[in-house]
Amino acid sequence: MRRLRAARTRALIGVTVFAAALGLVGYFTKALGYEELRTVDLRFDVRGAQKTPTDVAVVAVDDATFDKLRNPKEDNLPYSWPYKRSWHAQVIDFLRKAGAKGIVYDLQFTEPTKVAEDNALVEAVARTKHVILATKDVDRNGHTNILGGDKFLKEIGARPGMALFPTDQGGVIRRMWHTEAKLKTLAIAAVESVTGRPVPPKALGRSDSAWIDFAGPPGTIQTVPFWRVKQRKVDPSVFKDKIVVVGTSDPALQDVHPTSTSGSDEMSGPEIQANAIETALHGFPLQPLPAWAAVLIIVALAIIPAVAGLLRLWLAAALILLTAGAYVVITQVAFNHGTILPVTYPLGALAVSAVGAGAVAYFGASVEREQVRDLFRRFVPEPVVDEALKQAEGGVRLGGVRREGTVLFSDLRGFTAFSEPLPPDEVIEVLNRYLTAMSDAILENGGTLVAYMGDGIMAVFGAPVEQSDHADRAVATAGAMLERLVEFNDWLKAEEMGEGFRMGIGVNSGPVMSGHVGSERRLEYTALGDTTNTAARLEAMTKETPHQVLIADSTRTLLSDHQPLVDVGEVEVRGRRSGVRVWTFGTDGQTTS
Repeated sequence: MRRLRAARTRALIGVTVFAAALGLVGYFTKALGYEELRTVDLRFDVRGAQKTPTDVAVVAVDDATFDKLRNPKEDNLPYSWPYKRSWHAQVIDFLRKAGAKGIVYDLQFTEPTKVAEDNALVEAVARTKHVILATKDVDRNGHTNILGGDKFLKEIGARPGMALFPTDQGGVIRRMWHTEAKLKTLAIAAVESVTGRPVPPKALGRSDSAWIDFAGPPGTIQTVPFWRVKQRKVDPSVFKDKIVVVGTSDPALQDVHPTSTSGSDEMSGPEIQANAIETALHGFPLQPLPAWAAVLIIVALAIIPAVAGLLRLWLAAALILLTAGAYVVITQVAFNHGTILPVTYPLGALAVSAVGAGAVAYFGASVEREQVRDLFRRFVPEPVVDEALKQAEGGVRLGGVRREGTVLFSDLRGFTAFSEPLPPDEVIEVLNRYLTAMSDAILENGGTLVAYMGDGIMAVFGAPVEQSDHADRAVATAGAMLERLVEFNDWLKAEEMGEGFRMGIGVNSGPVMSGHVGSERRLEYTALGDTTNTAARLEAMTKETPHQVLIADSTRTLLSDHQPLVDVGEVEVRGRRSGVRVWTFGTDGQTTS
């Protein structure tokens, strides 16, 4: 048993190492990258929409704008896209007068149009501070061709910015760059321009991109249709002291994208830019856990099932489920406070370790159970073994139980004197033959053979498995043992080893406390209590009477067939205040009236 537990411990350690290694390899190789990203989206969903940001706003060319801005010269049809640059000049002038801190134009002006239109836009930009103009096209040195080139932009006080974002599988936007193709992104350029302070790459965290701290689903950031700004049908205070992003939100213009918070919907490009600007303004509040801390978490969660394996099955399952639930809650709380903990890899390590520990526990218990079964079936009938182990609360030890039962003690008279002149091998042969015959009588009647004490035997009926007829079984066993003693004596005579023996049997019924006792190195099943003590003393008292069997009145009253017994009378039993009325079989083991 001790070796089995040592092997089980080694197996649990192996499972823990394997689960931790699997989790760490997955973490560093991003094997479950898509699943991990989806957990971040879920954390955004659980956190819910935040308060509408007060530092940014969006002016959107939406479907309402296309509907409102119609051309009377073309049968009142909507003006064709792209709109004239003088219109954008009007919007920039309005935002400047409204007190906008900065204007990020998420539209690309790289190709010349009519001179008057281009001049109108250039003049509006030149009149306005902190204008950032977008592009997606740069040369190898990060130079753009916006309004004729970077040199001209500098002259009119504007800055270029890269409009692109890194995208994950499915085109989902979750992160932002500091610089792409040697050009700072719109968000970084806007924040640097408005604050007058540089934003170093290290400000993003431990990688070349940072998580966008989306304020909520599409529409969370205050958005005003382009047509209302152009026609000055909006309160200017909406834009005061804000960085305003101008861009398109109509799906027909293909600047809408899935994000962490858009769900089945999509978010417009300018609103994504506004979220990125808000994130940069607040110092990139969402940061991943350092790698060393993630390693500790993965290893810790891999260890827990091994520790739980030392507990009972339901406690182990509860601990593992509680750990998983607690970790999910912790990851959400940490996310709400700006830290992104890994989810799939620690929980994956926990799950793999739990399955492995469960398998070790199952197979270990099966082996241990079979060992106990093999040991136990030597003393208990096979059906009783199965039922006893079934009642052992899923383990292999029988816990202490108190049941009504009958205890039987037997002893062979004169065996010590008989064995003294014989060689040891003959003594063992004779003893084994006797014990085999008596044990068969006990087991055939459904008794539990508790112990051998030299040539003495202790058996109990009604424990560990409850038997309503335990008294009948015990008395029948006593009769069978007397019959087998006759056969044993006949064999001794045939072998010329003596005239045979007499035996003493004590039987008593009452409450019996039974279960496994012992240490980790040695374990035995036993039955304790006054019932057991009385049965043992009745067996000893047969030496003082002509009877081989003494049956307590407590047993006789429980006999279902009321088999006739001989009343011996009341006897004094050491350790008891009152006497015990006892009964016996008739001469030579035959019952009499």
